Amino acid sequence: MKKISLKNVVWKEGNTYVSLNLNTSVSSFGDTRKEALAALTEALELYFEDVPISDVGEVVRPDIVPLSLKHA
Repeated sequence: MKKISLKNVVWKEGNTYVSLNLNTSVSSFGDTRKEALAALTEALELYFEDVPISDVGEVVRPDIVPLSLKHA
């Protein structure tokens, strides 16, 4: 079994924690940060049943950059 390193972010929305994998755009959620990451791990395991690991995009040193938009 091949081991890969993935970049993930977790944030809180209301009472829920959201987890997002930056390499695949797979996301999940939970009541705690730990639950959100566990759910993301499970979602990624299911994702990789159908997608080869070689298709994973590399994310190197991501930055969080604020952006403001105007919309109607």
